[in-house]
Amino acid sequence: MNPLLHQTRRHFFSRCGIGVGSMALSSLMARDASLAPKKTHFPAKAKNVIFLFMAGGPSQLETFEYKPLLTKLNGKPIPESYTKGKRFAFMDSSHRSDLLGPKIGFKQHGQCGAWVSDYLPHTAKIVDDISLVTTCKTDLFNHAPAKMYMNTGSGLFGRPSMGAWVTYGLGSECEDLPGFVVLQSGPRGPRGGSVLWGSGVLPTTYQGVPLRNQGDPIVNLSTPNEISAAQQRQVVDAVRELNLKRLVETGDQEINTRINAYEMAFKMQTSAPELMDTSDESQATLDLYGIKDPKETSFARNCLLARRLVERGVRFVQLYDTNWDHHGGPTENLEKHMPLKCQDIDQASAALVKDLKQRGLLDDTIVIWGGEFGRTPMGEVRESTGRNHHIDAFTMWFAGGGFKGGVTHGVTDEFGFGAVENPVHVHDIHATILHQLGIDHEKLTFRSQGLDFRLTGVDPAKVIKPIVA
Repeated sequence: MNPLLHQTRRHFFSRCGIGVGSMALSSLMARDASLAPKKTHFPAKAKNVIFLFMAGGPSQLETFEYKPLLTKLNGKPIPESYTKGKRFAFMDSSHRSDLLGPKIGFKQHGQCGAWVSDYLPHTAKIVDDISLVTTCKTDLFNHAPAKMYMNTGSGLFGRPSMGAWVTYGLGSECEDLPGFVVLQSGPRGPRGGSVLWGSGVLPTTYQGVPLRNQGDPIVNLSTPNEISAAQQRQVVDAVRELNLKRLVETGDQEINTRINAYEMAFKMQTSAPELMDTSDESQATLDLYGIKDPKETSFARNCLLARRLVERGVRFVQLYDTNWDHHGGPTENLEKHMPLKCQDIDQASAALVKDLKQRGLLDDTIVIWGGEFGRTPMGEVRESTGRNHHIDAFTMWFAGGGFKGGVTHGVTDEFGFGAVENPVHVHDIHATILHQLGIDHEKLTFRSQGLDFRLTGVDPAKVIKPIVA
């Protein structure tokens, strides 16, 4: 048999004349579609997301859950019916029943009368603009798996993050910055690392891109002084031609991702430094966020950068702030470190909502605040007082993007241990966020190795209708 008959389609296209070869290349490039804006399943209420992630699990009982009986019965045993059959990350049976009342006061705020602790005086001023969900529930009680679950809908490695799903489903309106950007504050990165903003089974073009606050926004982004812009363009073009040739031969879309990454990096040499340079912001804006030094890495500066990113069309921005793990001990003392963490994030979180609102951006932007789980109403006695991980009830809040303001959804029991009305699972949260972006969570799928993956998994998930307009 003639060996030419065994030539593959791609080999034929790559070896034939420029006309047919170019058509094949155009077909492969068109299939990628990358970050070009895409149609929604139905009209969207929002087009951008900013997720303020408090890594470590902030205590709902020191922030938004006012439980006077818990304070009254401080040190008393919790009824066994609450803890029977329950598992906790770090608590033995001898301490499991000791209730711990918060040492901070609570007041009602706004026209809605929402309860907020005195640790969060700035957040208290925006309660009429946010939906508080006090009955959030997750499935995993250790940090890294629970962070993965909140961010990817699964505790297994290899699943796409919510930001990756959103940019896959909607694309991006920004041509010179990534569609999904990650900013970090605190003494270290979040447990779980880059899988929290990874693309999993999706093409890697949809993964989150961490931006640094100091030095190059991205490592090795700057051009060496001895290399001119023209020389660098020649290198990028040459690498692009080699990658295009390989793309035609193999059809591997990850090569297309590589091509796009080179082009994006080239554009970001200008756009990223311009983004990070906040010298064009007024002193009033810096004061609103509580930014004392515009060049210093902080959660407040990251909140300002998040606003600047959505102004430029970036689809999904995620801020990780670490050290919310307050078990007790020298570095985890609830009474000492919880107010310090609240002080770090309170003013800037509220300022972000206010700033977006006054600029007309809040209607199109969803702002989310929360962590991977909550904290037990029972104390955990170590060197000092703290609380254990808790998955049955914790609080998150949502603003903008069609979420109702001045709403508190869900009711927990007298100790804040579990939901007695309207429990909200992590998958319900994901379904609701996608819904506000015009995406049906059951239709946003990606087929890999014979399976159809989706953010909300295979279990039933529902949109939280009482908190959306």
